[in-house]
Amino acid sequence: MNKSANSWMILKEWFPDLSDETWEKLKQYTELLREWNAKINLVSRKDMDRLETKHLAHCLTLTKFLRLMPKARLLDVGTGGGLPGIPMAICYPQAKFTLMDSIGKKVMVVEDMVKRLELSNTEVRRGRVEELPRKKTYDFVLGRAVTSLPVFFQWVRDKVAKGSRHSPANGILYLKGGDYTEELKASKLTPAKIWSLDELLPEAELGEKYLIHFKL
Repeated sequence: MNKSANSWMILKEWFPDLSDETWEKLKQYTELLREWNAKINLVSRKDMDRLETKHLAHCLTLTKFLRLMPKARLLDVGTGGGLPGIPMAICYPQAKFTLMDSIGKKVMVVEDMVKRLELSNTEVRRGRVEELPRKKTYDFVLGRAVTSLPVFFQWVRDKVAKGSRHSPANGILYLKGGDYTEELKASKLTPAKIWSLDELLPEAELGEKYLIHFKL
């Protein structure tokens, strides 16, 4: 068995609730990401051998917690190469996703991947989240290592619609690496919940990775 096939077997053991159709789309996505990454640096090239078991697994941990009702609206800020927005759009076809980045070439790449994956529940926008219309709000705003927690919070706090139809309640879901305590202490932000992803999925060896939920 080659290394790639083995990676997918491992992922399916870690996330047994995902359907075969979902896995096929996720596999197509990683192929497209590798294709583009050879031309434009979206993911660290030294990580490409572990793309599935590191970057994709990191994003898929959200599926352990996130339960979305139909027509949920999610915004992925600083999507880069489509992480976590594209995997989430694949896993939650009943929801609507907006993937946003301020860097034109990354937006071009994500638009191409969304089109080739035929993700009809996904739109891609170029720009900064602060430039979105004031009345435009979402059930969840997602971010993955975009900037510091306080800065991200200030960017997106007024983009979250109030509500608790989904689980967890509407808010910010931020994938954070490393120690977050000083950032929270300095900003006096109080998360609703913090999950240690390494404790949740120790086999993935994610290290100091956390999912932080702010309820707004």
